[in-house]
Amino acid sequence: MLWQHLTDINQLSDIIAESTKQSANERTVLLFKHSTRCSISSMALNRLESRWNDAETKHITPYYLDLLNHRDISNEIATVFNVTHASPQALLIKNGKCVYHASHSEISYKDILEATAK
Repeated sequence: MLWQHLTDINQLSDIIAESTKQSANERTVLLFKHSTRCSISSMALNRLESRWNDAETKHITPYYLDLLNHRDISNEIATVFNVTHASPQALLIKNGKCVYHASHSEISYKDILEATAK
């Protein structure tokens, strides 16, 4: 799994634009908000990474957000996509909108794949 690092609030407009690109498969962006001090967050991240299959997810661009260093970006994500902040949290952005979000143990690779197919 090759993470893009979300480190600048201005990247959000690029992410929205990327999620609207059309190709053979629709482009979807995964945002993963991670707290490096939280064992639950580490568990969710490890679970997602261990199940990730590059062949199945080649139309998904995964972005990793370190919450402790970039809480301002997390707050902007909550505002732009109209979701309540949580940590850990996974959001799928498709056509500029959040089509899936889950937190803690509810973050599921299978659910992420199903949401990208809708």
